[in-house]
Amino acid sequence: MLAKVNSSAVVGLNAVPVEVEIDIASQGLPSFTIVGLPDKAVEESKERVRSAIKNTGSDFPSKRITVNLAPADLPKEGPSYDLPIALGILIASGQLKEDIDDALFMGELSLDGRLRYTNGVLPQAILAKEEKLKRIFLPLVNAKEAAVLQGIKIYPTSTLLELFQHLTKVKEIKPQKHIPLAEYAKTEKFDFDMEDIKGQEKAKRAMEIAAAGNHNILLKGPPGAGKTLLARTLPSILPKLTFDEALEVTKIYSISGLLDRESIITQRPFRAPHHTTSHIGIIGGGTVPKPGEISLAHRGVLFLDEFAEFPRHVLEVLRQPMEDGFVTISRAQGRVMFPAKFMLVAAQNPCPCGYFGDPTHECKCMPGQILRYQKRVSGPVIDRIDIHLDVPAVKLDKLTEDDKGRLAENSLQIRKRVQKARDIQTKRFKGRKIASNSEMISKDVKELLELSNECRELLRLAVVRMSLSARSYYRTVKLARTIADLEECKNIAPNHVAEALQYRPRADNI
Repeated sequence: MLAKVNSSAVVGLNAVPVEVEIDIASQGLPSFTIVGLPDKAVEESKERVRSAIKNTGSDFPSKRITVNLAPADLPKEGPSYDLPIALGILIASGQLKEDIDDALFMGELSLDGRLRYTNGVLPQAILAKEEKLKRIFLPLVNAKEAAVLQGIKIYPTSTLLELFQHLTKVKEIKPQKHIPLAEYAKTEKFDFDMEDIKGQEKAKRAMEIAAAGNHNILLKGPPGAGKTLLARTLPSILPKLTFDEALEVTKIYSISGLLDRESIITQRPFRAPHHTTSHIGIIGGGTVPKPGEISLAHRGVLFLDEFAEFPRHVLEVLRQPMEDGFVTISRAQGRVMFPAKFMLVAAQNPCPCGYFGDPTHECKCMPGQILRYQKRVSGPVIDRIDIHLDVPAVKLDKLTEDDKGRLAENSLQIRKRVQKARDIQTKRFKGRKIASNSEMISKDVKELLELSNECRELLRLAVVRMSLSARSYYRTVKLARTIADLEECKNIAPNHVAEALQYRPRADNI
């Protein structure tokens, strides 16, 4: 007898339909074969399925069993096919009679029939909704991950026996209730707050602008100036994730196995890889391509501390993703594309000892050492960073002053302004695949941003005197637009352009 069960496979960031076909032949020696390009984890499912069926009180047929995972030219990996294979065997052997054409099944089985946590549930649930299926059966521990979706019934299943009883109408499984995104985002806690940072008002202003427009920023200063603290405080002022952004981020973490039992990602990611991380770890890859740090930082922050200590070839791989917002990884088994719209926050010292230009400490580096150190980061990478900021050491009086009576802005106050600016941008880019000012291409800048004659003249002088490239020109305009959004100004004014130009590096530093 032949049985067919709907399942899916995750390819890159999205899921594709997989039809699990099970044939139990009446003739031939007992055997259990899986075909359709299965990997080792899928091959091992034979033993898990055999034990799970027996330990739930059902009979495992001692016949020739053939399982085909179609389409046969698509590589299958992971243990999520355990449940559809087991269910197909029960149907093909006549132990279960139920119409399941409108349902999708996934989940890893333990030997006693329990369903374990499975990676990549959200992309597969989205696929089921797109394919107009009515039901989806998945492990109980994954239920809340898919509950953010509407328009499809989600049945959280704890054991194979429970699923068998549901399909035979013995004991019904109650569908998982829809949980809106706002329910997940109720408890947002941050370890760092802007009001705890002593001094550095100019740096705080730059971080606010960067957060409002999702602009890349480079912090340069001596050791102990607060560069790392500023970067780690940045998530507390970032705008909230929209529903679509939360789904994008959760899909990436789901297929990577990094959800850590969280239902859905509601806070913007903050990734801080060590400077010894390889270029594969940064952009992603592997025999079966997996997302790297730039994709795990999608819609969030990629913090590269000790920027100049990263190998040059590692920094160079950032150039294309910083410009395009995605990365394409080609391997022998296929080609996948991962999103990578991240905000780069980099921090570095001005020289090897860290005290070049510091008025209180003497720099002990030779001129050649300083030059070589500063040239470790190439001009094209520097040119893709919107905000370049010198972070000086905090003065003694700022460190020792009494906090009582001091009205320092906290992260919540700054975040409200940032959220207002981002809402303005969302309205501006309605109907376009753009979420923030930094994502505009030159064509969008020309169409959406109007410049007065005074602004154009100021920019013309800046191009000549500061040797701005065409990329730098457009990045300056986008940065000026963000500054205007923070002030809720309809048009870009010359003072907005002037402030944006202050954040460009000098020509001799490129």
